[in-house]
Amino acid sequence: MRKRAGFTLVEIMIVVAIIALLAAIAIPNLLRARLNANESAAIAAMQTLSTAAQSYRSANPTYPAGLTNLSSATPPYIDSVLGTGAKQGYSFALTGVTNAFTATAGPQSVGTTGSRYFFVDESGVVRSNASATATSASSPIE
Repeated sequence: MRKRAGFTLVEIMIVVAIIALLAAIAIPNLLRARLNANESAAIAAMQTLSTAAQSYRSANPTYPAGLTNLSSATPPYIDSVLGTGAKQGYSFALTGVTNAFTATAGPQSVGTTGSRYFFVDESGVVRSNASATATSASSPIE
């Protein structure tokens, strides 16, 4: 008598069900981790923008008027990717005048690439808001 090699249909279906169960558990956690990583990167970018704007102001009579002033300087104050206004699922904007600047960041796709909005000004305090564009009245990040 010869023993057949291979798997039965029931065994294959059980393996597929186990894989589907593991994927159903792991994928939401992976997406949450990516969202948290994007928000952490946005906070770091806001701190970078604050430092770069202060450095620019120490070398020039005014704060930078926009991100391109920081990325096109020689040497640049920020990297070219952040200078385009988009990085890791967030959109960045910076406006400056003689004695003040504001920088904001918002998720490109709310709930997917991020869920919080960020703000920083010449005070250097990064602030966040979960429901709308962050302002100087928003809660500081701790």
